[in-house]
Amino acid sequence: MWYDGLLDLSAWQVAGATLLMTHVTILSVTIYLHRYSAHRSLELHPAVKHFFRLWLWLSTGMNTREWTAIHRKHHAKCDTAEDPHSPVVLGLGTVMRRGAELYRKEADNEQTLRMYGKNCPDDWIERKLYTRFPMGGIVLMALIDLALFGVLGITVWAVQMMWIPVWAAGVVNGLGHAVGYRNFECRDAATNLVPWGVLIGGEELHNNHHTYPNSAKLSVRRFEFDIGWFWIRVLSALRLAKVQRIAPVPHRVQGKSLLDMDTALALVNNRFQLMAQYRRQVIAPSVRLELSQVDASVRHRFRRAKRLLARETSLLSEQHQARIEHMLEHSQALKVIYEKRLALAQIWAKASANGHDLLGATGQWIHEAEASGIQALRDFAQQLKSYSLRPAGH
Repeated sequence: MWYDGLLDLSAWQVAGATLLMTHVTILSVTIYLHRYSAHRSLELHPAVKHFFRLWLWLSTGMNTREWTAIHRKHHAKCDTAEDPHSPVVLGLGTVMRRGAELYRKEADNEQTLRMYGKNCPDDWIERKLYTRFPMGGIVLMALIDLALFGVLGITVWAVQMMWIPVWAAGVVNGLGHAVGYRNFECRDAATNLVPWGVLIGGEELHNNHHTYPNSAKLSVRRFEFDIGWFWIRVLSALRLAKVQRIAPVPHRVQGKSLLDMDTALALVNNRFQLMAQYRRQVIAPSVRLELSQVDASVRHRFRRAKRLLARETSLLSEQHQARIEHMLEHSQALKVIYEKRLALAQIWAKASANGHDLLGATGQWIHEAEASGIQALRDFAQQLKSYSLRPAGH
């Protein structure tokens, strides 16, 4: 019958088809708009790019230049008053509820498009169809859904239209800066929502992305999975994509114990991973040791504040600072460890400084750490000398 549509599918089959189409939409956003257009972390075959453009026009009405410009501005102004959709500034509820509205408001900002929307499609079909008739694709998709799925096509279309506003504009832009876990202490509040990036194409790994925005692969740790990266590998195998950049991989040379320029540059290159190791190898065991020794009256303060010792300093509130100071008053060892972490971060923050100054400052830090008398700190400092920009044997 006509109300069953041309495909005459069962309700479960329609649900499966809907999830498949929304997955294609998510891949269009994460692979084409995000990793290719905004960050140029990979190159795509022209046919693949045009398919993604067409599908986005049909399923979202979004424009490549607008999305790219808004996302680039988000990175440039992240979690500041100029960020188009920061829950830190605007509030989590606002971004969750009005994510699509915030996107549209910023898309009307010509200055944003001019400053951040460079190197985006400007061909005939973009000017005459996709940009000129943004609602045309949405209407066409509604007609296609009705023809294929019948009456249920109305529900299919509604789910398609809500998928990106809810999951990308709301969840990633909202919850991705408010809840979850952090592998790296980047300078904004980005978090990883879950370690398995499947539902939103890998965008769930938001902290990883903000740490390495130009990486085509969003998963970093062994237990993390980025389904967007899986599809990029498939496209690469078919010669439809070429990966340009991924997050740096730390290399250690067995037996190397001499700090040289290669090592100093490798440490800067891998500073976020090394700071994560500092948290696991130095801060965590030292806090556990102190917890077993301090008076019971202050032990609860140590438990509450131990994560703050590894926190990016620009994200610490006055209350957090007070907790840290109170804890350090009761432990000379933790005070040394915390100060050495800040000093190391300060050295790496001057990555553009003279190479010899970088080498000298790093060498001085390692010397002081080895002389600290704190075993975990000494072991970490000695380990730093084994890093190299190249794998062993190269």
